Amino acid sequence: MIRVLVVEDSPTVREFLLQILRSDPAIEVVATAETGEEALEAVERLRPDIITMDIHMPRMNGFDATRRIMESHPTPIVIVSGAADATDTAKAFRAIESGALAVLSKPVGVGHPDHQQSTAELVRTVKLMSEVKVVRRWPRYRPSEVVPETSLGKEVRLQTLQSQPRIVAIGASTGGPPVLQTILAALPSNFPIPVLIVQHIAAGFTQGLVEWLAQSSSLPVQVPTHGQSVLPGHVYVAPDGLHMTVGAEGHVQLRSDEPESGLRPSVACLFRSVAKAYGPSSVGVLLTGMGKDGAWELKLMKEQGAVTIAQDRETSVVHGMPGEAIRLGGATYVLPPEKIRMALASLAGNTMGNHERAIANRQGASEINSVVFPGHDLSGS
Repeated sequence: MIRVLVVEDSPTVREFLLQILRSDPAIEVVATAETGEEALEAVERLRPDIITMDIHMPRMNGFDATRRIMESHPTPIVIVSGAADATDTAKAFRAIESGALAVLSKPVGVGHPDHQQSTAELVRTVKLMSEVKVVRRWPRYRPSEVVPETSLGKEVRLQTLQSQPRIVAIGASTGGPPVLQTILAALPSNFPIPVLIVQHIAAGFTQGLVEWLAQSSSLPVQVPTHGQSVLPGHVYVAPDGLHMTVGAEGHVQLRSDEPESGLRPSVACLFRSVAKAYGPSSVGVLLTGMGKDGAWELKLMKEQGAVTIAQDRETSVVHGMPGEAIRLGGATYVLPPEKIRMALASLAGNTMGNHERAIANRQGASEINSVVFPGHDLSGS
């Protein structure tokens, strides 16, 4: 039985959430809370398996409550918020930064065409996230905090690239936003390669994700339009409900084709297009996430000569996607986020001249010709 604490200040919404969760025989709602302070007390007293957390509450909001819970009694937290309010959306991503696992829009009411789908998504997410093992977040911790190179272990030289990198494609799901923040925040403002990202996230939150990532990145971050040309040093995040691909001429295509493995956008769709259009001139990165989306396609990229990176098990919230890619032999390297950011900076350095390289080093792009990689590199597999 999954023991759930529901934190929601609206009596109407709270009762609605209770009805949805109690409809599943595997879920038991052990308590409700109307404020952040009540949530902290309930977590300490009841130790629930998972928490659904509202953002907009009196006195202590959901962001502060999430931060306090993750510092004192680490518990899986799913943010359940209205996506229409820009302020609430921003707070939702601050909660993600503080350790919440996922963000969902509040389910729509009976009679709405999306009622069944939205309620099923809430139940499914609660059940899946309840199995995730979370860790304590220490006060003032930031996912994008730069870790000294001396603490990152053994250094080895990057393998010789078949050709200069022209594009980076990244896929992520559960636990992905803080890792994306870590990576993008470390790339220099003159990063000479476009970055395309598919992040599985609830509909209505993609623009909020983009704005949140842009706050800590020196690179422009945006949701692309159909036919848009990708530019060096720009970051493009796939929009809600559309597959994102890229052609050899560098034009983004947004498609409403059928979902792949129930997902649209899918990482698989992006990776396939990059493998076809860019081959050995590409870099593929598969981050934390449930399922297998993009795993086989990362292997396809590797077979086409691309440099491929999978996030390691130790730092992944869920090691499903990168773990499957590793199992298939699709990862050239297996790295934690801090080393992924250094690897990308190093790969970018291969396209720079001496003057640009000196500027990038001053901006913290790391040692351009020598990247920190761990001993468990899979390049020989």
